Amino acid sequence: MSAGPTPDSGFISESAPDPTEPWQRVHPASPLVRGWLAVIAVAFVYGQNMLSSLVEGEDPYPAPEVVSQTPLLVPLLIGAGILLLVLLGFFGTWWFTKYQITDRHVNVNSGMIFRQQRQARIDRVQSIDIAQPLVARILGLAELRFDVADSGSSAMHLSFVKLSVARDLRTTILARAAGHPSLPAVQESESAAAAGPVAESNPETGVATTPFVGTDERVVLRVPVARLIISMVLRPVSITLVLGIIVAAVLMSLIDGFTPFYLLPAFLGMGTALWNNLNTGYNFTAATSAEGLRLSYGLLDTRHQSVPPGRVAAIKISAPLLWRKLGWYKMSVNVAGIGGDDANDGGSRSVLLPVGTFEDVLAVLSVVLPDPGTANPRAFFAAAVNGAGTDFGFITSPARIRPLAPLAHSRQGYALTTTALVARNGALHRTLAIVPHARTQGLSLKQGPLARRFAVADLYLSTIAGPVTPVVRQLDIRHGRELFLEQADRAAAARKTTDSNHWLEKGI
Repeated sequence: MSAGPTPDSGFISESAPDPTEPWQRVHPASPLVRGWLAVIAVAFVYGQNMLSSLVEGEDPYPAPEVVSQTPLLVPLLIGAGILLLVLLGFFGTWWFTKYQITDRHVNVNSGMIFRQQRQARIDRVQSIDIAQPLVARILGLAELRFDVADSGSSAMHLSFVKLSVARDLRTTILARAAGHPSLPAVQESESAAAAGPVAESNPETGVATTPFVGTDERVVLRVPVARLIISMVLRPVSITLVLGIIVAAVLMSLIDGFTPFYLLPAFLGMGTALWNNLNTGYNFTAATSAEGLRLSYGLLDTRHQSVPPGRVAAIKISAPLLWRKLGWYKMSVNVAGIGGDDANDGGSRSVLLPVGTFEDVLAVLSVVLPDPGTANPRAFFAAAVNGAGTDFGFITSPARIRPLAPLAHSRQGYALTTTALVARNGALHRTLAIVPHARTQGLSLKQGPLARRFAVADLYLSTIAGPVTPVVRQLDIRHGRELFLEQADRAAAARKTTDSNHWLEKGI
């Protein structure tokens, strides 16, 4: 039995399972979903040997004379034996994989020879993804992937159960994690009872005004396939790939013996990046739910992911140069529990919006930032994303740094709301970072040689690991020092009134 991490990481290894709660087994087809590739490989090798031997007229498995009149008997018996061993292995794997949902923990036992028991505290569960690899989709099965606070990676998997059961389990566990322990554990494929009304967005501001306490979904946006493809064409990686192919073709026509094979790794890398963008952005849908923002996406492998607003540490809105004429934006997020593990998924789990309009941005913000802390969120965020100057309380870089940032000096800066710090950067590729005060884990003021010459400094805000690196660039050194001290006090005060556990109960 493997020993889990310490209790602070979300696991509890010394706590015994609850004997009053029943154990459930995963779907009988789960081992097939996990091991189908190995089965096909064995069948291919075995079948190829048999076919080759039959074509050549040789018996690949010489038999005693008593069975020599039936040359296919021995291969068939061997094949049946192998199949029987595989089925017995699958049955054993299924039989020894069980799970239990209690008021406080999620327990998963697995392993036929080497037993493993994993346990996660429900109040430390950050989010739960529902993943469906291709074979699982065909069979109507799904895998639950738990993210636990401070685990540093995807903490625990439960694979595989019926899709309807997976959805109900996710709803029940996240409702309990959000402070609703009265909901029963799901043991059947019927949906759990709703916990309350779903929040509605203010039609004027696009910001939610009530906490999410229901299980119903309301779709707030969909990404059209045409928009996704056009956005991919306008990405720098796509332009670089096309230019590289053109240059390689020209060089092949001008230089005898020139081969572009040494460029193949670069082309494959760029092609892989584009495929990941297509695969994870295809059929992208965002909806409000009891757990916060519920995302669904995927071309071959589909995933249903929840982003609880109480777990969001930082948000980034970016507007690439070639997207700006079309009014398109991308949103990413740092979410507690995902951390650096998102690199294993190509960064897809940190994407709130692969490409969308400003209205889509407001719709997402209304869920993940339900209290923006400003009286006019629509106008404020319009100025934050696309504006420049000091409107809406923005403090920008001093004019003396024009030689260092000739295009961005009047745009880059920051503004404060009652709930978050907003940092605006970039002139051609525009970015906006939003950090709730309660999620600021640290501050650092940095100044290089040129910055000292111009009496400016960069202020970095530390949050959990993720794609968002919040920074306020080239502030006047006096403003930078003031912000450093004041933001530290604001963050400390906000943390005292904010509980990252049971976020829904607190209305975060």
